[in-house]
Amino acid sequence: MSSSTSGSSSSSWQDRLDEACREFQIAAPIFQIVSDRRGGRTAWSSRVTVHGSVHQARFWYDGKNLHNAKEDAAEVAYNWLNSSHLNSRSTGHGGW
Repeated sequence: MSSSTSGSSSSSWQDRLDEACREFQIAAPIFQIVSDRRGGRTAWSSRVTVHGSVHQARFWYDGKNLHNAKEDAAEVAYNWLNSSHLNSRSTGHGGW
């Protein structure tokens, strides 16, 4: 089973995050959509909880782009998960 998630442009960040959670044997990510009323419009964003840590999307989106908000949050969480796992592995504090 060969998987090159970091080089695959067809894989969504949400899929990559799900796969990383399975690989590290932690609970699946939990997404939450958040909104902020701005004048006459509403801006939308997302946050995702992974392994007890909440990661906020970097940007706010129009309502028709909620998928982008979830992708943004998933990318942030994916990068955090991989860097924190690599750091714990390199410092000898392996195991979650």
